[in-house]
Amino acid sequence: MTLYSRSVRRLLDSWPGKRRFGIYRFLPIFFVLGAALEFSMINWTVGETNFYRTFKRRQAKNYVEDQLQQQQQQQHQLQEPI
Repeated sequence: MTLYSRSVRRLLDSWPGKRRFGIYRFLPIFFVLGAALEFSMINWTVGETNFYRTFKRRQAKNYVEDQLQQQQQQQHQLQEPI
């Protein structure tokens, strides 16, 4: 267990910018990982769909449901006696 921790510590300590940037020297790694994740969500398709098609479909479904609910509320308000 100590060998693993020692090698991880050695890898982290060898990363450049420790004195100047401290813990923030790892931000470029996470920026690149986030960009790669976004790229994969846009461009990789499984069958006929990918993340954004599914997301857009869900947004459209929610919009239609909200519009129908608003119409039903308006009709209900018109039918109520004052």
